[in-house]
Amino acid sequence: MATRPAPAVSVIVPTYNRPGHLRECLRALAAQTYPDFEVIVVNDAGAPVEEVVAGFPRLRITLINQPANRGHVAARNRGLDAARGTYIAFCDDDDLWLPGHLAGLVAAVEAGADLAYSDAEVVVFAQTPAGRMPRRREVFAFDFDPDLLRRWNFIPPSTVLYRRDLHRRLGPLDEAMADYWDWDWWLRVAPGHRVERVPVASVLIAVDAGGGNASAVPERMAPNLARLVAKHRLGPLPTSNFLRMLSEPELQPYRRPSRVVWDGRMPVG
Repeated sequence: MATRPAPAVSVIVPTYNRPGHLRECLRALAAQTYPDFEVIVVNDAGAPVEEVVAGFPRLRITLINQPANRGHVAARNRGLDAARGTYIAFCDDDDLWLPGHLAGLVAAVEAGADLAYSDAEVVVFAQTPAGRMPRRREVFAFDFDPDLLRRWNFIPPSTVLYRRDLHRRLGPLDEAMADYWDWDWWLRVAPGHRVERVPVASVLIAVDAGGGNASAVPERMAPNLARLVAKHRLGPLPTSNFLRMLSEPELQPYRRPSRVVWDGRMPVG
């Protein structure tokens, strides 16, 4: 049997016990205007998701079931091991891509960027009998600034696409950095590489109105923040999350306008 050609993009979706969110996520991926991608769903020893995955036969999905719960960073690394694409993207299972998201990022990396990220909307969702419904939404948009990156993580992981060969030079994601793996990776990539922003809010970053997100109480992540500070020799850093950053006085001068493309309707796709 012939091996399928390698896709341009590998989209890695770690998931754990959120089959409803995963279904919404895959529906949004299926609506992408850019066609040449595979999806690698890594179930971190949670409830079975085979039925969810089977509902999207037009997506090129590889399902990996972790034998034990090792955390979402290990799940991402497992996805990286299986990835065949030239480029890597992550989408958290509760976040949502709008249809043109992948096309915009691929255009940026094909124009010379090593890593590209889009703007986003941070959306506070409430769970209703009809599914998740938006209760608040706000644009999250910052130009790339390497000095600012040493104080604030202004790049949500679900907004990013980068060249897979960066891992050959820089190694895998740091599994000891459970809460700040993404910030750690951006700090490792930024020196000596071209990073570009795509000024379109093409990702919905989900915040649970009930506080169910892992980052809902960022003070719990303080030990990992201390690890990040020591690893990269950063100065004192505040604990925060993407929602809180929108009201942070220090960041207001750095916020930028963005093209908003979401019509506010759910589900996406």
